Amino acid sequence: MEYRIGRTLIPEEKIREKVKELGAKIREDYAGKQVVFVCVLKGAVVFFSDLIREMGPDVDVQIDFLAIASYGASTKSSGVVKIQKDLSTDIHGKHVVIVEDILDTGLSLNYIVKLLRERGPASLEICVLLDKAERRTQPVEVKYSGFVIPDEFVIGYGLDYAGRFRQLPAIHVAEPAD
Repeated sequence: MEYRIGRTLIPEEKIREKVKELGAKIREDYAGKQVVFVCVLKGAVVFFSDLIREMGPDVDVQIDFLAIASYGASTKSSGVVKIQKDLSTDIHGKHVVIVEDILDTGLSLNYIVKLLRERGPASLEICVLLDKAERRTQPVEVKYSGFVIPDEFVIGYGLDYAGRFRQLPAIHVAEPAD
């Protein structure tokens, strides 16, 4: 099935406001501390880039990237999580914030949290832009959450369908192409 850009779910201005709000909370919590921000590739890269710029000089920011796969070319999680790119930073004894685009079933984030907790960080928190709370099958504790959204397939602002639509500045519902 192919998809096209559907209705706007979250406009660009609302995203900008929410990123500033989340950034202010994180900046307040970690002012004067060194924090490793972990971007979950590829979907979170746009959100991640905007979010870390909100830290300004108040937070000593280190960045790293983690790539996992659980979707493939589907619109639903496959239920199997695989690491495609692991961290290059030693996070032992460091504060870590995982930055993810969307929290769906919780399977991927649970996997990431368990993986990173085994490495002994001083603290480990999660920041998600979008939360599909009604789809949760695994409990996930999120400290910084942007928008709760309905169970619809969304694209834009880093989210994609088969590698397309990541560049859109707003978040849209993906509609089947006729």
